[in-house]
Amino acid sequence: MAISLDAMTDHADPRLMTPIPDAMPPEAPLAMPTQSLRRFDPRTERRQPTKPFPVPWLARLAVFGGGAAVTAYGVWEMVQVVSVSRTTVLQWVLVALFSVNFSWIALAFSSAVVGFLALLFSRQVPPKPTALTRRTAVVMPIYNESTARVFAAVAAIRESVEETGFGDHFDYFILSDTTNPDVWIAEERAFLALRQRLGPNARLYYRHRPKNTHRKAGNIADFVTRWGARYDHMLVLDADSLMTGDCIVRLAAAMEADPDAGIIQSLPLVINRNTLFARLQQFAARIYGPVIAKGLAVWMGRDGNYWGHNAIIRTAAFAAHCGLPDLPGKPPFGGHILSHDFVEAALIRRAGWSVYMLPDLQGSYEESPPSLIDVAARDRRWCQGNLQHIRVIGARGLKLASRQHFATGIMSYLASPFWLMQLVVGLVLVLQTRYVKPEYFTSEFALSPIWPRFDAERALALFALTMAVLLAPKLFGLILALLRGSIRRPSGGGLRLVLSALIEIVLSAMLAPMMMLIQSGAVFQILAGRDTGWQPQRRDDGSVPFRDIVRRHRMHVLLGIITGVSAFLISTSLFAWMSPTILGLVLAIPLSWLSGTLAAGLALKRWGLLLTPEEAAPPPIALRAAALTKEFAAHGFDEADGLRAIHADPVLRAAHEAMLPPAEPRPRGMIEAERALAQAKLVDARSIDDAVAWLKPKERMVLLHDRALLALLAGLPEEMPADRPAYDEAAE
Repeated sequence: MAISLDAMTDHADPRLMTPIPDAMPPEAPLAMPTQSLRRFDPRTERRQPTKPFPVPWLARLAVFGGGAAVTAYGVWEMVQVVSVSRTTVLQWVLVALFSVNFSWIALAFSSAVVGFLALLFSRQVPPKPTALTRRTAVVMPIYNESTARVFAAVAAIRESVEETGFGDHFDYFILSDTTNPDVWIAEERAFLALRQRLGPNARLYYRHRPKNTHRKAGNIADFVTRWGARYDHMLVLDADSLMTGDCIVRLAAAMEADPDAGIIQSLPLVINRNTLFARLQQFAARIYGPVIAKGLAVWMGRDGNYWGHNAIIRTAAFAAHCGLPDLPGKPPFGGHILSHDFVEAALIRRAGWSVYMLPDLQGSYEESPPSLIDVAARDRRWCQGNLQHIRVIGARGLKLASRQHFATGIMSYLASPFWLMQLVVGLVLVLQTRYVKPEYFTSEFALSPIWPRFDAERALALFALTMAVLLAPKLFGLILALLRGSIRRPSGGGLRLVLSALIEIVLSAMLAPMMMLIQSGAVFQILAGRDTGWQPQRRDDGSVPFRDIVRRHRMHVLLGIITGVSAFLISTSLFAWMSPTILGLVLAIPLSWLSGTLAAGLALKRWGLLLTPEEAAPPPIALRAAALTKEFAAHGFDEADGLRAIHADPVLRAAHEAMLPPAEPRPRGMIEAERALAQAKLVDARSIDDAVAWLKPKERMVLLHDRALLALLAGLPEEMPADRPAYDEAAE
C-alpha cells in the first residue's frame, strides 16, 4: 500500500507514493491471566530478589507515629472544648467527625515534614546511561482526543528520544479507544501523514479497538496480550503527557539496572495551563507537589503506588500479575475496575516486584483540567473508582502499604462528606444552645441541665492548630522554593513568589467549599447506585458557557445563602467563624466563572504572579509540541467530516480498510439494527450529502467497521445527478 503526506492532504496521484510498513508490527502474544482477589498462594511470590528490599521503618515511624501523635493531641483538645459541662451525644458525634477529618490532614502533615527534610538533604536521580540493551514500547492510550495535540505530543517525544542517541530502543504506539467516527478518521489521517513524514524507520504504530472493553485498563491489556512479548518494558503515557528523551532514557536505564523493579513512577509536573483555575493547580503542583511526592517516596520505599501514566513497567511482570478481575455485581461498585492503576500496583507488589517513585527525576509533564467544572467531571469518575477500592482493599496477600494506598484514595473522597457532616453537626449544636431549652429532668440524676457548652478559648486555639497543620505542606514547599534560586528567580522572585502563594491559598480556600459539596454529591450518588460512565476529558483552555456554570452552582449559592442567614440569626460570632465557607458558596457562580477564564489567568501571568519555572522558561519539548500542534492542526484533520474524507480519498479508504481487524462472521438470523439502518440509508442515498445528513454516529461507526458498507459509501456520487429526481419528487 502506498501512502504519502501529500496524498493524505491533497489527494495526490497514488502512483507517486512510497510504501510504508503496516500500522502495527507482527503480533507477539503474552498471556495475561486474570488475578484473584479472594485467593493468593504466598508460595508464588517472587522471594529471591537481587538484593533485599530495604524497608524505610524510620520514615514510616515518623509519618504514621507523628500523624498519630498530632491527631491524638488535636482530639484531646477537641474533647476539652466540649467538656466544659456534661457532654451530649451530639457533641460526641462532633468529636468523632473531627477526629476523622483531623487525622487525615495530620497524616499529610507528617508525610510533608519527611518530604521537606528529605528534599533539603538528598536527591535520587538515576544516571544517564552509556548503553541500553532492552526494548521499550512507549504507549499512549487515547479516547476521543484532539488529534493534532496527541500526534504532536508523540512526535515531540519521539524527536527528544532520538536526540539522546538511544532512539532504536523505543517504539511508539497510539492505542485508540475512540468512539467518535470523525475523530477516528482524523486519527488515521494524522497517523498516516506522520508515518510518511518520519520515513521507513518511524517505529510509530496505531491501533483502533472496535470495542473499548474495560476502557483504559482494557486498552493496555489488549496491547500487552497481543504485542507485549516484543518488549521488555512499556512506558505508559496519558493523552496529555509529555516526557523528555532524557527522562525516558533514564527511566529505561533504571529499569534495566534494577531487575527487581516492576513499576518505576516519575513525578509529572503540570505545564501549559492558562486559565486562572488551571494556573492555581499548576502553581500548587510545582511549588508544593515535590514536598508531598518526596514524602510519599521516602516512606513508601519499594511498596509504592502507580498513577497510571508517566511510568515505566516491566511488561512480563505486568502481564503475569496485573490481569484485573471484574468485581461482582453492577456498577458503580461492581463491574470493571475504574481506578485500575492502584490495583495494578498492589497486584504486582503482591507478586514480589518492587514499585517505587523517582520524584527528583526531571522532564515528566502533564496538563490539568481548565476549570472547576472540568475537574468535577473528572473527579466523579475518580470518586467512583476510588470507592470501588472498598471491595479491593481486603484482597488476599496485599502488602500493608498497598492497603494504605487504597485507604488514602478512599478517604480522599470520603473526607468531603465527613467535613460537610461536621459543619452540619456544629451548626445544629450552636442552634441548640441558643434556641432549645435545657432539659432539667432526665432519666439520669444530674444537678445541672444537659445543655451543650464549649470552651471558646480552646476552640480558637484548636482552629489555629488545624490551620497550621493544613497549611504546613504549602509552607514547606514555599520555603524550599525561596531557598533555591533555580525555582525562586523564574517564579518572579521572592516577593512575587510569596504573594503568589497567598493568592493560591486564598482562592483555594474560596473554592474548597464548592469542591466539598461536589465531591459529597458524587459520593452520595455512588452510594445511591448511580454509575458515572466514561466521558472524554476536556483539555483545552476554552471557557465553560456561563449558563452551564449557573446550572452547576445554583444549588451551592442557595445553600450558602441559607447557611449564612441561619448562622447570622443564631450568632454573629458563628457567622464570622463560618464566613470563609459561606462566602465561597455565595460567590460560587462568579468564582467558578472567573477561575475558568483565560483573561484572569493571563493577567496574573503578565504581572508575574502564579509563575512557575516551566512557565517562565518553557521546556524545549513543550515548545516543540506546541509548534507541531499548530502545524498538524493546519491540515484540518480535526475539523473534517470522517465520511466525506473517506469518500473523497480512495487512498485513505484503502488504508482505513487495511487497518481494520478481520471481519467476524455474522451468525445467521442475527441482525444488527445499526448496520441494517446504515445499509438502508446508503442504498437510499443519491449522494454523499445524503449519507452525511442521514447517518447517525452509531451507524457511522458500524459503516466504518464494515468493508461492504464502505464499498457502498465509495459508490455514492459527490453530488446528486442532475437528471435523477429526488426521492420525494419521484414518489409524487
